[in-house]
Amino acid sequence: MTKKKVSIFMVDDHPSMIEGYKSILSYNDLGCEIEVFPAYNCESAYKRMAESEDIYEFDMIFLDLSLPPYEEKGIYSGEDLAVYAKKKFPLAKIVILTSHAEAFILYKLQKKIAPHGLLVKSDFTADEFLKAFEMLLNGDVYISKTVNESIQELLSNDMFLDDFNRQIITLLASGIQSKNLPNHINLSMSAIDKRKAQIKDFFCVQKGTDEDIIREAKKHGFV
Repeated sequence: MTKKKVSIFMVDDHPSMIEGYKSILSYNDLGCEIEVFPAYNCESAYKRMAESEDIYEFDMIFLDLSLPPYEEKGIYSGEDLAVYAKKKFPLAKIVILTSHAEAFILYKLQKKIAPHGLLVKSDFTADEFLKAFEMLLNGDVYISKTVNESIQELLSNDMFLDDFNRQIITLLASGIQSKNLPNHINLSMSAIDKRKAQIKDFFCVQKGTDEDIIREAKKHGFV
């Protein structure tokens, strides 16, 4: 019986990590033959994807979050690579592996990229990694424990949106223009601008307008 071949593009700036992932996956219980194509920075990863003419070339794409950038193309991290990979290989399973456990970073990745897999490196064992691989191959999404807990804490406590940020959102939603916010809240214009940048980060509309803030705030039930 011919083994099913799974083609995986792995990007990590530590070659030993890729070898480790490859070794673990060779023990999968699905009888799959693993074929790994490695890259070690944003530039080589971008160029490898760009030169491909087959949208079906990779079944999965594993991306480390922190990678040496490719500034010429505006690719600064695994997050930027993920955005490109989703366009280039729309049917591939995108998996992000990160050492970052900060709630906001994980929330932002989940909301902006919506990867098929999101794992904190310190969060999984070899068995857990195999479980994630098998779930992904079966069409499921795998979010590791730390990611789930961090995002749930962020959303349940709304800890990123403190009272001032909430007031800014409420005032904008009521029709107050940004330039007039200092008349309604005890903050300077520079402080308000910094908080608006935080709010845009939270809603993943970094280059958005006040209207984008209001739209996202309504969508998430803040106003």
